[in-house]
Amino acid sequence: MKTGKTLAALAVGLLTLSACGGSGSSSSAKELRLWHYETPDSAMGVAWNQAIKEFEQTHPGVKVKFEEKDFEQIQKTAPMVLNSKDAPDILEYNKGNATTGLLAKQGLLTDLSSEAVKRGWDKQLSPNVAETAKYDAKGVMGGDKWYGVPNYAEYLQVFYNKKLFAKYGVKVPTTFDELVAAMDTFVKNGVTPLANGGAEYPAQQYLYQLALSRADRPWVDRFERYTGKVDFHDPAWTYAATTFADWVRKGYIAKSTVSTKAEAAGTAFMSGKNPMFFSGSWWYGRFEKEIKNFDWDTFLWPGTRMTLGSSGNLWVVPKGSSNKQLAYDFIAITMKKDIQNLLANNGGVPVDADPAGVTDPKNKKLIENYRTLVSNDGLGFYPDWPAPGYYDVLVAGTQKLMNGTSSPAQVLDSFAKPYDENLSNVGH
Repeated sequence: MKTGKTLAALAVGLLTLSACGGSGSSSSAKELRLWHYETPDSAMGVAWNQAIKEFEQTHPGVKVKFEEKDFEQIQKTAPMVLNSKDAPDILEYNKGNATTGLLAKQGLLTDLSSEAVKRGWDKQLSPNVAETAKYDAKGVMGGDKWYGVPNYAEYLQVFYNKKLFAKYGVKVPTTFDELVAAMDTFVKNGVTPLANGGAEYPAQQYLYQLALSRADRPWVDRFERYTGKVDFHDPAWTYAATTFADWVRKGYIAKSTVSTKAEAAGTAFMSGKNPMFFSGSWWYGRFEKEIKNFDWDTFLWPGTRMTLGSSGNLWVVPKGSSNKQLAYDFIAITMKKDIQNLLANNGGVPVDADPAGVTDPKNKKLIENYRTLVSNDGLGFYPDWPAPGYYDVLVAGTQKLMNGTSSPAQVLDSFAKPYDENLSNVGH
């Protein structure tokens, strides 16, 4: 997901081209505009900066100049911007029905299907990763046409503070019951087990993970891809909402974090306040760089085959791009082994890394856990994907569960109404 993250930097590159090696373009001056919103020191930022250098080397005369933009601004204005002369030639955009799917349905994105086959991207990506790149005519994920290409992946895991685990004699849980017992131990010692943010994430992701622990692939497909009727009062959703509310009452999650944002949840874990933080692999590189006062490690959510995760965001090419071949060339470079391994060695999750090229033991584990999820068909996607504005719906619902102002049944009703309204809008 990177769903809901407030990300800092968005780069717009103006590339002046005199001769385009490998692009199939003429030598006339051209302008390639590239947008992405990763911070320079993130795994993606590091890898893509290198990709830009390689692009320049293989396309003589190209110079990259960055212009910063805001992630939230792009998310909210993309349909308008991409339908104007200000549209970039290539950009990173969030995957899912409510984002890339919506733009594809509106005719604002280029169909990349022939390029995906020609350049072998369809072979590099596992089926449940490629699913997020393909959409049907209604903008529903898992369709027949490629409207984006991810070059990294992401998934949620439990980051844990080894120092606090040792202090209170807690072992790394391998079953769900052991996870609950570990949280009970921390609470008895006056420690809130789980770092949390109720105003963004991970509150809604805790809830969705609890649902996934009682779900299977057909359940996910019904919810995410509209393959069948969704019952928001089924055993999985009911268990999730009830258990989440119970965890707040038991002190596993602090009620005071109802207005906390994701950044504060992450920094609370980094400061040693909470022994566990269930969140995305996008935090991995930052934790490696910034946590100095304790050792930490990760484990997959115990007792479940499925967890939140998917491809990373997508490279998409606006329909109005005047330099599409150059855009395809840039995507191809980000899919190369050297860029994939650079992602891995900076704490990212590449879609096609060579394990022999990954040097750090923690980074190897990060990739191994991802491969375990992929091999088990265990990527459960993210709960806010199905409908535009659904992220805010989920935030509001989980906040009501935390405050106790609505019952689990009432919150599930609040999830159902906008979901069902969206179904009618997309013709399902």
